[in-house]
Amino acid sequence: MASRKLFKLKLPSRTLLLGERTIVMGVLNVTPDSFSDGRKFFTVKNAVKAALAMQEAGADILDIGAESTRPGSVEISVAEELSRLLSVLEALRGRLKIPISVDTRKAAVAEIAIGAGAEIVNDISGLKHDPRLAHVAARHKLPLVLMHMRGTPRTMQKQPFAKNVLRDVIGGLRQSLAIAQGARVRRPQIILDPGIGFGKSYAQNYELLAKLPELAKLGYPLLVGTSRKGFLGATLAKNGRTAPVDQRIWGSAATVTASILFGAHIVRVHDVAEMAQVARVADAVLDS
Repeated sequence: MASRKLFKLKLPSRTLLLGERTIVMGVLNVTPDSFSDGRKFFTVKNAVKAALAMQEAGADILDIGAESTRPGSVEISVAEELSRLLSVLEALRGRLKIPISVDTRKAAVAEIAIGAGAEIVNDISGLKHDPRLAHVAARHKLPLVLMHMRGTPRTMQKQPFAKNVLRDVIGGLRQSLAIAQGARVRRPQIILDPGIGFGKSYAQNYELLAKLPELAKLGYPLLVGTSRKGFLGATLAKNGRTAPVDQRIWGSAATVTASILFGAHIVRVHDVAEMAQVARVADAVLDS
């Protein structure tokens, strides 16, 4: 097990203490083609209902994404992403008590989403797609999540995997940190995500979980998202068939537990009620 360093994350509405207990980030995909939810939350009514349910189930943060980044997905325009996102943000204004994170690779989308109430920026490209995103986060003094991705969503599972995944992730995150620091994003406002499933082989995902303490040495809080991902479907396969997304909850629970015990400060999950329980028990083990 790894001990977690304490960090204070300053949001416009509050300060989050990271490391005292695990922060649960609920995932809300307002897309027609999410790998995990499909069109389930594509309407404003369904998205708002799901957001409020996740808050009630124990989510500490709601992460809203309006562009699918599943393997093989194609980028959408700023206008399309905003058309999906803004109506949901507006509908949640005043109703959601937990902070909202916007999952986007685009500076223009982040800028407008922040004006509509988002308090955290979560960039799966680690500023490689649009470095201007760092300036947006810095100007608004918001927390910024930098994730490692090898390639792009369209190519990440098609190109060769790194020979040394830990070295590849650390190197990529250091490049992202350099961009963020060049834009004057304050160090205490940066969170790192190793990008489980994004350009890694199934075995490499497990390796990264086991080596989270090495990533913690970079000196930043860690966010880890394993929920329902493809490597779990492969591990849980039966009769040569990958386990469907809705049958990966116990596998997700195992990896969420591992993430916490190896040092994750924030876990990004779809099944909030169940994973909130997992986090409480894993925290109890850590505290002992």
